[in-house]
Amino acid sequence: MTTIAPLWLWIFFVASVLVALFVDFVVLRKQGAHEVGVKEAINWSLVWVGLSLAFNALFWWAIKDSTGDAQLATTKSLEFLTGYLIEKSLAVDNIFVFLMIFTYFSVPPAYQKRVLMYGIIGAIVLRTVMILVGSWLIAQFHWILYVFGAFLLITGIKMWWAAGQEPDLESNPALKLLRRIMPVSKNFNGESFFTVENGKKLATPLLLVIALVGITDVIFAVDSIPAIFAITNDPFIVLTSNIFAILGLRAMYFLLAAMATKFHLLSYGLAVVLAFIGTKMMLIDIYKIPVLVSLGVVVAVLAFTMILSVRTAPKIRGH
Repeated sequence: MTTIAPLWLWIFFVASVLVALFVDFVVLRKQGAHEVGVKEAINWSLVWVGLSLAFNALFWWAIKDSTGDAQLATTKSLEFLTGYLIEKSLAVDNIFVFLMIFTYFSVPPAYQKRVLMYGIIGAIVLRTVMILVGSWLIAQFHWILYVFGAFLLITGIKMWWAAGQEPDLESNPALKLLRRIMPVSKNFNGESFFTVENGKKLATPLLLVIALVGITDVIFAVDSIPAIFAITNDPFIVLTSNIFAILGLRAMYFLLAAMATKFHLLSYGLAVVLAFIGTKMMLIDIYKIPVLVSLGVVVAVLAFTMILSVRTAPKIRGH
């Protein structure tokens, strides 16, 4: 596994993530259980996006300073930006599944942010391991890129056909398995994961929700991580763009939850993006599509589907 990033930038990145999580936890604890409004979600989303762009600027400077090559630094920064945008985009589909889980279990809005916070920490640990393993596999077996590419192409096609269909959570095998493993109460106990009923210790629905959120992220990680490897094989860029996209997931959830119906066509756009990235990966030894072109395609597809979604959004009665 080779990377262009200097050691001090790795250390700075790890320290930045730890500080960001600490601050987020402190703010979360001070606020207590409360419903996150649209204004708060927008402010936090801007903070996370701003931090990601600031880190990318530092990354550009670090590469230019260590190599003296401004063009190389720009190329690597574009790879980070493209990977970040792809991960953010795929997180949207992930968020809609979270929304479905919260709705199914009738999780009070005040408790949702704690679930998402634990989900983010789990996702960071899981994806770090998967990315490092994936980087090693690609370094050892170049042909695995074709496997990733074919997988993404097939996933994109399946996502297109499944778009617009309401998932049946009741028949979800993961949910059935979890209910067999642990007895679950029908009632919440604040933000606690366990409660006592008739002398028996039971899991609350909140623990079940966290488990499902974790399983969902594993499934989505299998799609999203290979997608970034289509942009770059540098483990530092893959990891940092992925983690920075995840850090803003909680704020983005509350922002999109308030306007979920307005982006009802976004799954089609994400399907096209996955299919494009899969094709790009399978053509890597024949023709390497420039990073700027990849970034342009991703932005154009997502912008088109979002605009079309807003224009064709179902009208709410009384408005």
